[in-house]
Amino acid sequence: MAATEQRKATWKQIGPGIVVAATGVGAGDLVATLIAGNLFGYTLLWATIVGCIVKISLAEATGRWHLATGRTIFDGWTSLGRWTWAYFGIYVVIWGFVYGASAMSASALPLAALFPQVPFNAWAILAGLSGLAIVWFNRYAVFEKIMMVFIGVMFVIVVGLAVYVAPNIGEALAGLVPLLPAGSLFYTLGLIGGVGGTITMAAYGYWVNAKGWRDSGWMRMMRVDNRVAYITTGIFVIAMLIVGAELLYNSGIALSSGDQGLLDLGDVLRERFGGFVATLFLVGFFCAAYSSIIGVWHGVSLLFADFVDHVRGRTGTDPAATEKSLPFRAYMLWLTFPPMLLLLLGRPVQLIIAYGVLGSFFMPFLAFTLMWLLNSSRTPAEWRNGWISNTGLAIAGGLFLVLCGYELYGVVTGG
Repeated sequence: MAATEQRKATWKQIGPGIVVAATGVGAGDLVATLIAGNLFGYTLLWATIVGCIVKISLAEATGRWHLATGRTIFDGWTSLGRWTWAYFGIYVVIWGFVYGASAMSASALPLAALFPQVPFNAWAILAGLSGLAIVWFNRYAVFEKIMMVFIGVMFVIVVGLAVYVAPNIGEALAGLVPLLPAGSLFYTLGLIGGVGGTITMAAYGYWVNAKGWRDSGWMRMMRVDNRVAYITTGIFVIAMLIVGAELLYNSGIALSSGDQGLLDLGDVLRERFGGFVATLFLVGFFCAAYSSIIGVWHGVSLLFADFVDHVRGRTGTDPAATEKSLPFRAYMLWLTFPPMLLLLLGRPVQLIIAYGVLGSFFMPFLAFTLMWLLNSSRTPAEWRNGWISNTGLAIAGGLFLVLCGYELYGVVTGG
């Protein structure tokens, strides 16, 4: 079959998009959406939809590069200069150290609430070790099925909860009109930027290849996969905003910042609807947090392994071989064991600051380098960006630059 012949898009093939979206929507994104609903009701509903469109543009561009060129995103970055190696190498080491502790902590919160007899740190370490085992001993096909189970449970519980609290349809429709209430600017930017978007968006192309999609004949399937994934994610995030709007808006309840805010919601649900509903929500909370663990352990390790291959002068490694390679497994170990020190000793403030600043730089780096690559001769002419893709990537890059500036401002001012 010729590479340019389009394969038929089928529902049974959908997978990599769900994986990247589920990985990107972690406990922190749920808290941000919940607090937005808590503070502004349905007013910022439109921002979650814009966020989905932005992420569809980013993920589609990543997948299109892999399929159109037969090269990985790291091949593309390398063609732009070895400065990309320096940035990525520093970033991925610091990010992985702190993210590992954050992800394990987020997964431990609902488990500790459900089973308080077991120490919190024990749950966190168990979450990290079990995530390591799942990725270490399984190839992509099994990993994808496991991720599908977690996002399925997460979706049913949170969307079901949104229906259960009886949303105000009129106010929800009014929330589709773009408005910025006083004090809502950075909540709005956070909603747009946080709908399933992390470094794992750069891993989408690797998951596409691991699925067996290797050439431009899979382009139609990739686009269907990507859109279904982010529409599903959008529904999920809208459901979380509905929960915040209906249960907490004008109630005077102040949620804790960080992942602890989801436990606060669990307490509210217990008071309003009883222990069964609260327990179901904690299960959904765990699925959201734990799917991010196994997604990052797999996806970012693929990125790291490709980075090491390029440093060694090796390219074109088969994804199936990469999953069992030494660099892939070494990065999984880096995500798992050193961060346990942060769980036991507390998280150093300087490292958290460095993580926040570097993290805010990655998404504009991804958006603008994709624009560069997909508008150049590096990409076959028929698959280069059109005005729609360029607009989406420009909006994404500009948005994340603003968020980056806000992060830097917070570091300088101590805010």
